[in-house]
Amino acid sequence: MRYVCAMFKFAHISDIHLGPLPKLTLRELFSKRITGFVNWHRNRRKHLFVNTLDLLLSDLKTKEPDELLITGDLVNLATKIETRLAREWLDTIGDPHDTTVVPGNHDAYVPGAHDKSVAAWYPFIKSDDDPHDWPEDDHIFPTYRVRGPIAIIGCSTSNATPPFSASGFFSPRQARETVDLLKRAGEQGLFRVVMIHHPPIHGAAASHKRMIGIRRFAAAISTGGAELVLHGHTHLNTVYWLKSQHSQLAGPSPAKIPVVGIASASQGPGGHKPRAAYNLFTLTGEPGHWNLLCERYGLTEKGDGIALDDSRLFSGSLPIASEIPETAGLV
Repeated sequence: MRYVCAMFKFAHISDIHLGPLPKLTLRELFSKRITGFVNWHRNRRKHLFVNTLDLLLSDLKTKEPDELLITGDLVNLATKIETRLAREWLDTIGDPHDTTVVPGNHDAYVPGAHDKSVAAWYPFIKSDDDPHDWPEDDHIFPTYRVRGPIAIIGCSTSNATPPFSASGFFSPRQARETVDLLKRAGEQGLFRVVMIHHPPIHGAAASHKRMIGIRRFAAAISTGGAELVLHGHTHLNTVYWLKSQHSQLAGPSPAKIPVVGIASASQGPGGHKPRAAYNLFTLTGEPGHWNLLCERYGLTEKGDGIALDDSRLFSGSLPIASEIPETAGLV
């Protein structure tokens, strides 16, 4: 099948960190959560605001994207009440068909939290052909969703780690299955978008926050082919690149696949990280000749509105627009 796309829009947000923190029991604090609790009160609560998130989402809805992609960290300490409230928040965003989620490290903050988060948010996570209820005895990731001309492959690097660590893990099994899904989508002529929380790029995150399995992920992308990778975790607006012999972007092979990160959707003004933002992607064209416009909308300096920060057109092996900003990397 050869898919010709008139226009399809999808948006990307990440690192929601819904707050404020609920009251925690002594049992909940008697774990890694104590370090996160202290960090929240010393740092995050000063710059992560619910009203910022509401302002961002209100502006995003005016753009009427066909799909919203969320790359993890919906919560802070993955307590039971946080996980439930995050599900309620997701229900306010829209139908699970129109929103796709992968978990982040904060969604798996302590042992057992990952499974509870995935089970609670399962309608927004599951593959198109998965059963209605979460199959606890099966592997969930990678997930596979088709929306119009795009195939969304959801990967998980979310796992519980020791205190003062926020690393992620991309397993050999997940790599093999990701390759299969990428090839399947490529054969169908779909534009392949890979979602993952940790940046799959060496040096993009500090060593204690890095993704374990970066080479494995790069090999999966190179072998299976992809057109776009989206991630969160760093709370930064970045563009990196991975190579693939099997991309359907226009241009010479091997193509350079954009790997795009975004600031936290709750980051208010005045912090050391960029203010809250979302990326809006507009896809046109057909396999081998895809054109992808990326527009970044961010919170204004005064924190009272959302404005266009950056715009570029990804097409073929190079972006056709202004020069890549200093925050971008090349791999």
